[in-house]
Amino acid sequence: MTTATPPARPQTIPAKRRLGDAVFSGTALGAGILILLILVAVTVFLIAQSIPALTEDPADNSILRGQSFLEYVGPLVFGTIWAAALALIFAAPLAIGIALFISHYAPRRIAAVLGYIIDLLAAIPSVVFGLWGALVLAGWVQPFYVWLTQNVGWFPLFSGDASATGRTILTAAIVLAVMILPIMTAICREVFLQTPKLHEEAALALGSTRWEMVRMSVFPFARGGMVSAAMLALGRALGETMAVTMVLSASGVVTFQVLTSTNPTPIPANIALKFGEAHGTGVNALIATGLVLFIVTFAVNALARWIVSRRAEFSGAN
Repeated sequence: MTTATPPARPQTIPAKRRLGDAVFSGTALGAGILILLILVAVTVFLIAQSIPALTEDPADNSILRGQSFLEYVGPLVFGTIWAAALALIFAAPLAIGIALFISHYAPRRIAAVLGYIIDLLAAIPSVVFGLWGALVLAGWVQPFYVWLTQNVGWFPLFSGDASATGRTILTAAIVLAVMILPIMTAICREVFLQTPKLHEEAALALGSTRWEMVRMSVFPFARGGMVSAAMLALGRALGETMAVTMVLSASGVVTFQVLTSTNPTPIPANIALKFGEAHGTGVNALIATGLVLFIVTFAVNALARWIVSRRAEFSGAN
């Protein structure tokens, strides 16, 4: 009795490695490694330059002036997060509304023009926004701030005496909101446009109105993208320097009042304001606050990644 021999496996022919593929693969790998190296280098630099400010006597530091580093940086962290959070509260609904109008409501020609204008806002330098906020916006909103303190002063956010110049944390947050609006709108618009047409047509075929279709088909699909856009915009607001420095009349305190002349100071604005007078280990103290800002920004991005990954299974994308 003879046993049947198993069929021979088909011989696999290795794919030909082209020069262009090798160059592209090597360039992409090198770019990824370079980004990691830069991140590590920045982290090492910040930690190394922060150590002298954390180990020496605060009384000898030209910036700390007898305060411990935690006492000094605590109000700055609050000011950074508070200004960025206010900006995100203003910008998020407006950005989502504009993106939704461009992607699902506006005629094609109007959508193209409006999208171009929104994208053009991202090219405006931050110093221009700062000048506009300090010289124009602050004067416009100051009478409104007075009205708020007189009529809604019982609410903690609007309590206290209104600033005579209008250069408050609320004005700075409005300027930041205008600055982060283009990037958040652009991302949300692209995410909305990627919604599967079959989902939208199915909802409309079942008798849904356009808003019901958006609420049941577009928003669930784009939830992760909207969160990513919000966190990316929040990261931009956290690190903004010039606009906030030019607009805000900073005092370096912890307060939730948004209309008074006593305002929290964000870390980037504090570095820009104090760097000229810093010397010796005072420079190290400012670099240490930059390290804290780096950690806060990294934590915000990590939180965004966690939220997006947690919501991915419900987004409809897969």
